[in-house]
Amino acid sequence: MFVLELTYTAPIEAVDAVLEAHVAWLDEQYAKGVFLASGPKNPRDGGVILAVAEDRTAIERITATDPFVGAGVCAYRVTEFVATKTVPALERYREAPR
Repeated sequence: MFVLELTYTAPIEAVDAVLEAHVAWLDEQYAKGVFLASGPKNPRDGGVILAVAEDRTAIERITATDPFVGAGVCAYRVTEFVATKTVPALERYREAPR
């Protein structure tokens, strides 16, 4: 499982100009089963996405297609972790410790 932390690298007006395309991209990733949760940070200087994928390379390929990245308005920090405990609704994503 991955925590994707977005940090805005441009003024919020530039971010907002690409927001509609970014939300459409998020919807695509949810439809594919890659993203589990997402939203803006508070204060609004970026966002956070909880995601699942085969490996880090796959996640990096996906984040590279974010319209925010194409527009140069954000940078991603990718953190992989092993979800050994979850709420029942996320049970299928649990992993054994490595």
